[in-house]
Amino acid sequence: MDIYIWKGKNIKGEELKGEIEAESKEEVERKLRAQRIIPVKIKKKPKEISIPLFEKKIKAEEIVVFTRQLSTMIDAGLSIIQGLEILAEQSDNKKFKEVILGVKTKLESGQTLSKAMGSYPKVFDDLYVNMINAGEISGSLDIILQRLATLMEKTVSLKRKIKGAMFYPISVIIVATIVTAILLIKVVPTFAQMFSSMGKALPLPTQIVINISNFLRHNIGYIILGIFAVIVLVRLVYKTDKGRHFFDSLLLRLPIFGNLIRKAAVAKFTRTLGTMLSSGVSILEAFDIVAKTSGNVIIEDAVYYTRDRVKEGKNLVEPLSEVKVFPPMVVQMIGVGERTGAVDAMLNKIADFYEEEVDQMVANLTSLIEPLIMVFLGVVLGGLIIAMYLPIFKIGEVI
Repeated sequence: MDIYIWKGKNIKGEELKGEIEAESKEEVERKLRAQRIIPVKIKKKPKEISIPLFEKKIKAEEIVVFTRQLSTMIDAGLSIIQGLEILAEQSDNKKFKEVILGVKTKLESGQTLSKAMGSYPKVFDDLYVNMINAGEISGSLDIILQRLATLMEKTVSLKRKIKGAMFYPISVIIVATIVTAILLIKVVPTFAQMFSSMGKALPLPTQIVINISNFLRHNIGYIILGIFAVIVLVRLVYKTDKGRHFFDSLLLRLPIFGNLIRKAAVAKFTRTLGTMLSSGVSILEAFDIVAKTSGNVIIEDAVYYTRDRVKEGKNLVEPLSEVKVFPPMVVQMIGVGERTGAVDAMLNKIADFYEEEVDQMVANLTSLIEPLIMVFLGVVLGGLIIAMYLPIFKIGEVI
């Protein structure tokens, strides 16, 4: 279907304009007349050509702000269509503005908000659409939108903390590797040429460094090609079921970061599940959506296994204990919540606890990683410099 831009007048003679998704101009006219609008001008909206590389993406933060503002507007008494119009006008992101207007157009054509948003899965995922659907059914859309915005804020915050904890050491190691490579390719050959005129055997560390320099200079093209090939191969393997299981399992078993990733995953799982259950989504449907949005296939499999056992009539504790993915404390607390009939409240308490744990771990990792990085730089760069100056020290001793 195409999008049509229209102008018209209502029965009071007021000028109106908007956009409608339809198969033809005739269908647009029928839809407008059904709304008691006399069409004056109708034209097809031209399709824009966009280059993916330069296309501005819709950030999660923008969706959070949109969700919270829409909730406030609905709570203040504005209709959903009015709220979407206002939010589209104030959006600086052209792509997101088009999505909002597209949702508004589908609403005007008679679709529900959840179905309209479901047409844009790259912007509004299954979790978002199902939460909206639950809000529409229960008649508490504004409250659901507030809960959804809070959930998304916490999820974005968790992702940012994990990325922040990993970014610093990885960036320092990359910079150190580039600097070392430049020294080996550009600086060491100059020293090697100078030492060759001495006519004496070089110290072992110096000779090793010169050999590495010669290897890099003669094979730099192959090395870069090899690194690129490994990256492509890893990406291709990760797309397979076995490859994804291997790498996701490896992530959870990493010495330091594995525990951090696991705790963040538990916080996300409990927060999402708790929010969905408190919003009126059925437990089986909630488990299905939580599994899809987990981001780790090991946790995804564990959630699906639990869902299947619950479908058979078992309680939550038994399958969660069997999968051995979630810490025993989490399983026991969920069991307490199940017995007291307050699973959603207990899940949110677990999420609060693990979010604090993630905060503490990130702070501890930062203080631990800094001295380790200094030692790494000292050993690599310092060792390189000492190795190249050893022959000069030997000359000084002879003199």
